[in-house]
Amino acid sequence: MRISCADYPRRWRKHHAQKPDETLLRADTFTNVPKVSRRTLTKEEREELAKQQAAETKEAEKLAKTASKGAIGRWWRRLQSGPNKISLGMAIVALGVVYGDIGTSPLYTAQTFLSGQGGIANTDREAVLGMLSLVFWSITLITTVKYVLIAMRIDNKGEGGIFALYSLIRRHGAWLAIPAMLGGAAFLADSVLTPAVSISSAVEGLKTLPPLEALFKENGNLTLMITVVIIVVLFSVQSRGTESIGRVFGSVVLVWFTFLAVVGAVNLSGDWSVLAALNPVYGVKFLFSPHNAAGIAVMGTVFLSTTGAEALYSDMGHVGRGNIYFTWPFIKVALVFNYFGQGAWILKNQNNPEYQHMEGLNPFFQMMDPNVRYVAVILSVTAGIIASQALITGAFTMVSEATGLNWMPHLQVRYPARTRGQLYIPVINWVLCVATLIVLGIFRDSEHISAAYGLALTITMITTTILLAVYMWYDRKRVLAVVFTIVFLAIQLMFFIASMAKFLHGGWFTMLLTLAILFIMYTWNEGTRLERAQRRHMMPKDFLPALDRLHGDFRIPYFADNIVYLTSDSDMRRLDTDIFFSIFADHPKRARAWWAVSVQTTDEPFTREYSVQNFGTSYLFRVRIRLGFKVSQSIPVYLHQIMHDLSDSGDLPQQKSVYPKVDADPEIGTIRYVLIHKDLMPESKISTRGAMSLQAKYAIRHVAGSPIKWFGLAPFNPLVEVQPLFISTRRPPRLKRVALRSRTPRVNDIVTVSKPEERPAAKPTAKNGGSGSTKAASAARDGSKTKPAGSAQKAAAAKDGAAKPAAADAKGGAKVDATKNDAVKVDDSAKLAKQ
Repeated sequence: MRISCADYPRRWRKHHAQKPDETLLRADTFTNVPKVSRRTLTKEEREELAKQQAAETKEAEKLAKTASKGAIGRWWRRLQSGPNKISLGMAIVALGVVYGDIGTSPLYTAQTFLSGQGGIANTDREAVLGMLSLVFWSITLITTVKYVLIAMRIDNKGEGGIFALYSLIRRHGAWLAIPAMLGGAAFLADSVLTPAVSISSAVEGLKTLPPLEALFKENGNLTLMITVVIIVVLFSVQSRGTESIGRVFGSVVLVWFTFLAVVGAVNLSGDWSVLAALNPVYGVKFLFSPHNAAGIAVMGTVFLSTTGAEALYSDMGHVGRGNIYFTWPFIKVALVFNYFGQGAWILKNQNNPEYQHMEGLNPFFQMMDPNVRYVAVILSVTAGIIASQALITGAFTMVSEATGLNWMPHLQVRYPARTRGQLYIPVINWVLCVATLIVLGIFRDSEHISAAYGLALTITMITTTILLAVYMWYDRKRVLAVVFTIVFLAIQLMFFIASMAKFLHGGWFTMLLTLAILFIMYTWNEGTRLERAQRRHMMPKDFLPALDRLHGDFRIPYFADNIVYLTSDSDMRRLDTDIFFSIFADHPKRARAWWAVSVQTTDEPFTREYSVQNFGTSYLFRVRIRLGFKVSQSIPVYLHQIMHDLSDSGDLPQQKSVYPKVDADPEIGTIRYVLIHKDLMPESKISTRGAMSLQAKYAIRHVAGSPIKWFGLAPFNPLVEVQPLFISTRRPPRLKRVALRSRTPRVNDIVTVSKPEERPAAKPTAKNGGSGSTKAASAARDGSKTKPAGSAQKAAAAKDGAAKPAAADAKGGAKVDATKNDAVKVDDSAKLAKQ
């Protein structure tokens, strides 16, 4: 049957309207693309929420019964219903996560003190009581008063730390960003040194065990190797979350602090007179006494007893303020008993000849029975690991808060536990691991690492004091703010001056690391500020006319059926100019539908919600997706669901695919993801500092990662565009048009071009189908055309030769050598005749 030309398109459409369905259905059997289920929660999530709800119901019933038992019961119910809620399980987690660093201070504080005094023989009663008094009141004032009683009452949605504090007061002055950045950078620098010094010093304690002495002497690098293995394992388990780690560590820390208290109390029972050091007068007198051999540097030793106080404040969001309030009294009593027990042992053995010339005398181990010392070494190794954990979790919190302030790049954050405070940042975890290993490679042992330890933390404490004072000042507690500033700045400045004595012995590394982190935060903040100054948004009346015209312009082929842009702007009423100009830049990106998608993380674990704004169109959609902090952020899967929902509701026109696709979804057309990056224009009117900040920000962003990985877009080949960042561009002066310069060309500049009929014919080849007879005939024809034609041809040649120079001279050109030109022609004719 013949098909007419008019009937062909109809039959073609009918054929292709039926055939693709079978092909697309077969394509589905070759791929297993992730798809959303009909349920909004998984089975595991439903079980976890059911358990959580049952636990909350049980606790509410228990509190209701408690409230009926009088005033104490009602007080307990109010406590458990507020932010200071106490839980036995989380209290144990607090022991493992928060107190690891401060729990290792008794290992080396007294030892450092004896070394500074020149040995136990030079340490009299006044020196011991003075040291104990300074330690007790430093722990009381710095840790108990400043952090536990004052700082922990100032939180930002349950989160603590210097960045959370800054976010509460930043509206009172732009200058507050300087101490906040400096303190945060110093804390992160200390987070690198703490694992190195804590674990290495604990592992080196194995050398004191008699059965292992020979092994460690034969292998000088054995302690370093063990330390490296422990650090790598410690950072490897961070992805499991601090809740599971904290419960294991919490039980160990409970045993550790109990051990500290018991050992200290046993030695203290031999000389209760050292309790006189509770009087602060002993500490003040000793500080300015001739018995103080170290001078002001003794404050650097005393400062070791307060390390971990800043981590206590930073980790508040992990375990809750109430659990720290509940556990801190036990921790402080255990520390005081142990320090005073060591002081009693020093006074008892001051004149003991066995210890007067012992190198590296450590009262902590020596005051124990040799059999108990084995337990102490094992527990101290574990305590060193726990101390590292406290700083690592604190670093995660600090980086997360810095990201919220736009002081650091947005990084992928995971929440491995049930509470939002339990977070894990893969990039930061491995950066800390590598940096810690570099520290071990440079300094090799704890003796050299300890020279750099603590210096950065004094900076953090000073900056935290400044920010706390500002908060209290604007909270109408101005007298308290003044007193607080004078007292704590005086104490912490003495700590800083004493710690600066370590600068040339390793403190330089801490300061260098602090400055490097500070540079990252400053440049990122400055670059973000410059970008936001240029950022613009468009309202529907500005962008809809152009998009409507492009959508209906059938002269332009489709770039894709759906073009998806990711944006950080969550306002559904407007559109980024970056997206608008990306659609129209170069060749317009025409599509059946354009999508601007923003993703938000909620404080609930299993939220899965989305909202859509279509501006009254069927081709432009603003989508806001809200996902819980434990929900996988796989945007392509959720976007397919949204497109299907809108297609079913009629908001999105049907987009049946004609050809098979990898996602095996015939109901939705092709999807192309576009990410937009900014870059600085050379003509931008910007300072050198601003340009360096932007360039540094772009370099950091390249290293930190991309939303392509976070949102699972890599398999879909997303398009990354770079748009210019127009920051008050300069107007360069106009160009001036000038006439071409004329000159007389040299002989070498002359190029002779023969007329087409005067050019020799190309030689035919066998490849072109030529033969011998054809060559001969062609040569004969060419020869006849090039023979001289007597006087007439000579006259024509002379006329032509005379005309060319005249024309050239008329145009300002050079004279043409006619004789030379004729010679070339004759030579060419002779060659052709010979052929």
